Amino acid sequence: MDAVHQSGGESDDSIILIRLYGNGRSWRNVLARYRESLCKLCRAEGTKLFLKGDRCYSDKCSFERRGYAPGEHGQTRARRKRSDYGLQLREKQKLKRMFGLMEKQFRSYFYKAERGKGVTGTKLLLMLESRLDNMVYRMGFAGSRNEGRQLVRHGHFTVNGKKVTIPSYLVTVGDTVQVREKSRNTARILEAMNTVARRGVPDWIELDKAQFSAVVKALPTREELTMPVEEQMVVEFYSK
Repeated sequence: MDAVHQSGGESDDSIILIRLYGNGRSWRNVLARYRESLCKLCRAEGTKLFLKGDRCYSDKCSFERRGYAPGEHGQTRARRKRSDYGLQLREKQKLKRMFGLMEKQFRSYFYKAERGKGVTGTKLLLMLESRLDNMVYRMGFAGSRNEGRQLVRHGHFTVNGKKVTIPSYLVTVGDTVQVREKSRNTARILEAMNTVARRGVPDWIELDKAQFSAVVKALPTREELTMPVEEQMVVEFYSK
């Protein structure tokens, strides 16, 4: 069996092409995406990553009920003391999992942040925060970033009046994101808008529920980003 990695541009899913030999030759696309329980990721990292939307803010949150590590011995086994490298790796994995990115794409964001002016870690967070799938989640049109990614791919949103179906599209200050008129009765969007009050809409976003639209008033400061991550450790991880 031969495995060849194929990637193009800003793809959100790495595609692995596997050549199968047997009664003839065929190609099969396998999407490299996480298919296990999302709650296990929070428990493995020892903190909430807010991967399941409104559920993470309720009593049903798995991390609140079982905050220990997953696995047969997770409840009785103490978390091991990690080396500096181990701590840096965990912070990188934590941030990458929060935004649902593959390693190659996440590393690409880091190198772009590193080449620009300013603090690398803060610029990395702002780039991730500016992704359209994240903005849709922040604005309250999706219950989670994963759901936001799917809704964007299905063409439910416009940016400044133009339909955008690329989750990695970077939204800038002054951009208006709006639910398309034919998508305003979509159950998942309506449900997300009804429950967004539990987590709140950031001050740097102006939401107009009546028009199913939101405007990015400004980019957030580091203090306004409430992600439970130490971005400097991510910088140190890639700077080795």
